[in-house]
Amino acid sequence: MIVGVPKEIKVQEYRVGMVPGGIKSLVQTGQQVLVEKGAGEGSGYRDAEYQAAGAEIVNSATEVYERAEMIVKVKEPQPLEYGMLRRGQILFCYLHLAAEPELTRALLDRAVNAIALETIQLDDGTLPCLAPMSEIAGRMAVQIGAHYLQRESGGAGVLLGGVPGVTPALVTIIGAGQVGANAARIAVGMNARVVIFDIDLQKLAHLDELYAGRLMTSMSDPDQIERFAPYSHLLIGAVLHPGGRAPVLVTEEMVRQMRRGSVIVDVSVDQGGCVETIHPTTHEEPTYILHDVIHYGVSNMPGAVPRTSTQALTNATLKYIHMITGEGLEHSLENHPPLARGLNIYCPPGECTGAVTCEPVALAHGLDHSPYS
Repeated sequence: MIVGVPKEIKVQEYRVGMVPGGIKSLVQTGQQVLVEKGAGEGSGYRDAEYQAAGAEIVNSATEVYERAEMIVKVKEPQPLEYGMLRRGQILFCYLHLAAEPELTRALLDRAVNAIALETIQLDDGTLPCLAPMSEIAGRMAVQIGAHYLQRESGGAGVLLGGVPGVTPALVTIIGAGQVGANAARIAVGMNARVVIFDIDLQKLAHLDELYAGRLMTSMSDPDQIERFAPYSHLLIGAVLHPGGRAPVLVTEEMVRQMRRGSVIVDVSVDQGGCVETIHPTTHEEPTYILHDVIHYGVSNMPGAVPRTSTQALTNATLKYIHMITGEGLEHSLENHPPLARGLNIYCPPGECTGAVTCEPVALAHGLDHSPYS
């Protein structure tokens, strides 16, 4: 199979689909790999390293898309890339289609076989390809929040951990999955006061035992969130609905009541966000102020630490890339249920248009759901 790795073109997205070591392992199994010139530079990987791994360096994204049977990238295709996709091509990347109606329609019209990394799901419910980016985003969320709480960054001038005689800041985390748990780890380590919400008592019990009273846990319900949100110095949105839109749990009225100079970092913004007042931003212009509260809505946070992120991404995704290239799309989907759960849009051989195979995506856009079988 011919695998293509284009350069990411989302604003200030410095990650790349695979490290040279991952490409070397594909070449060793007989696959041909095309890498767009300069694709790895943002992550610190030179073209020469990809060539040494056995990749062919090509001069343009157009050539990558024209020749490759499978496209491996990080973020969802941007509008400039829609027209490069073709019928039957395999697209393997993060998609978050429930919040992307135009992209969903483009993939259907182009009849692409789209596998979303965030919906590849093991039998126990874990999301192995989303986990490493969630870990990074969760840890970054606290660092970012601490930065914007500084006065020169427009914040309230509050140190998360306080000092003796001065009460630490309150960090409220909505969601105790990978993002929330990692955010809690950093916030507790910085000696902040932390409260974390979730609907899963087992997750809350685990965190309560792990930190032995150094954070508060609470079931996620509107009354409890309303009790803490207005008094939060830093509020982190960490809600995940695999494949679907994030529910709005922090209302605009709650935001309106927050302290002047407090900070919201909504990591779930790529699924629509769990804070009513959030909208996507970029690394170039990461924040905006609404109701005197700083909002951070960058949808590709791990792109700010591309070296770490690209290595972690390849560690998680390479086994699934090998499944597809080694067995072909249909056989790999039939033989590996977790991979089949990652399929969001499928174009059966001989068909002219694709079908939505991920139910949350279909529900989000009012489209027919056609389970893969």
